[in-house]
Amino acid sequence: MSMSANEWLACMLLTGLVAGSVLNCVIWRLPVMMRRADSNTKEDGFPERFNLFLPRSCCPCCLQTIPFYHNIPLLSWLLLRGRCHHCRVSISLRYPLIELTTALCTGWIAWCWPPGWYALCLASGSWLLIALLAIDLEQMLLPDVLTLPLLWLGLLANLHGAIAPLADAVVGAVTGYLFLWIFYWSFLLLSGKEGLGYGDFKLLAALGAWCGWQRLPILLTAASLAGIGLFLLLRLTGRLREDGAFPFGPCLAIAGWWQMVTPLAMW
Repeated sequence: MSMSANEWLACMLLTGLVAGSVLNCVIWRLPVMMRRADSNTKEDGFPERFNLFLPRSCCPCCLQTIPFYHNIPLLSWLLLRGRCHHCRVSISLRYPLIELTTALCTGWIAWCWPPGWYALCLASGSWLLIALLAIDLEQMLLPDVLTLPLLWLGLLANLHGAIAPLADAVVGAVTGYLFLWIFYWSFLLLSGKEGLGYGDFKLLAALGAWCGWQRLPILLTAASLAGIGLFLLLRLTGRLREDGAFPFGPCLAIAGWWQMVTPLAMW
């Protein structure tokens, strides 16, 4: 039986809320797992068996297990008034924001695209971008374990040219990576400083796989303008690092997401 537009939208909004809760887990745990792998040590206060699945959901401060009725997306944070039930430490506003953002982004996809393969790919790609955005904002890190699946998913989504012909998607991935790679080395040779991270190359390659090479100039222009705005905001609020470095991944993610999910007919 076919799904009505309202049913499709409601289903995607609910799925987005649940996905946002899962993303909060990924955003917190993945950087910890990566630090452990790099340093080969587990002396960080977390349990020895620590991954995306174990231990069960717990408070990052007191590490007490969170019961399922305190882990309902958005609702639990509101009922608990933003504090851990056990230690009463404030729960970061990031948790409800990620859940709400994921739900709204998933709902927008349902509004723009009918039920089908591409809409599901878009939802999955959007969730990866939200995780990348949040991790880069907090850690200035774009993990390969997220950027590479985003790239392959983009190529798979365009297998039948949903948003760009497959050939354009492949060229977009190569062009996106090479463009920032050339910029990185040119800036390094001229200034002696690193202007970007390698994760940015891979993220733009992934977005090129989704959007095709033709949309990359618009994407980069929008991301650059967003980057200037973020730089000024961080500087005005005193949150800019002493070396002037700031995460460019969120700017790429936002500009790229809009290119990915918005049908050409709406431009």
